[in-house]
Amino acid sequence: MRGQARGFVAHVTARNRLPLDFSVASLRIVDFLIDGLRKGGRPRGEIAGTLFGLGAYVGEVLVRRAGAVWVDFDGEQRKFFGQSVGVRMPDGRVWNPLGKVVNCLERGGTDGSEVSLQTFYLTLPGRVRHVA
Repeated sequence: MRGQARGFVAHVTARNRLPLDFSVASLRIVDFLIDGLRKGGRPRGEIAGTLFGLGAYVGEVLVRRAGAVWVDFDGEQRKFFGQSVGVRMPDGRVWNPLGKVVNCLERGGTDGSEVSLQTFYLTLPGRVRHVA
């Protein structure tokens, strides 16, 4: 997943100069990108690759900044999360950044509340602070 996150960043920043530097602050850029995808109204199937790349990016921010590690989900977790990979936090909790991105796309702004990946990170239990 690390390679996929790096590849996604290289692809989207080549022409757009987006400041995707795996920082916590860069998650706000991801929020804006998801908002743009939502407003664009394209079917989810057409943007699946972009959503996967954004989810890999969010997961890699958790790895680099919160002390998480990428893990392959077991059968029950795959069934629950609908994904084959996720991250495990230092306290043992597992999270599904790929699914979180899809949830942000589908739920953001629909009821007047904002769904933010940056807020998700800042309120995330089990993270280590000040990971390089």
